[in-house]
Amino acid sequence: MVINAIVVAFGGFFGAITRYSISQWMKKRKPTSFPLATFIINVMGSFLLGFIYGTETGGLPLLLLGTGFMGAFTTFSTFKLENIQLILNKKWNTQVIYLVLSYLLGISLAFLGVIIGKM
Repeated sequence: MVINAIVVAFGGFFGAITRYSISQWMKKRKPTSFPLATFIINVMGSFLLGFIYGTETGGLPLLLLGTGFMGAFTTFSTFKLENIQLILNKKWNTQVIYLVLSYLLGISLAFLGVIIGKM
């Protein structure tokens, strides 16, 4: 079981670094009031996690890629915080668009990932 924790930690390390790097790169290139970096990371992560699941990968590869990397790459807590910030800043339209698109695209892309992964 120790190996499982190490594999998850290893994947999580690289997932978090990848998320941070993409987020910083996007914020420098296109500053906007819409939380674009988190949005793209989360919907891309939804697709990739669906794909990993769809391939029916199990064991250590699933722990490394699914639980570790994708768990750290996507960020539910940042998504929630950004929604709260949009509400507090009274950016109602942006908040609703962010919330609806994140859920609709996230679930849709995860489903598409599963279908493609099963091919």
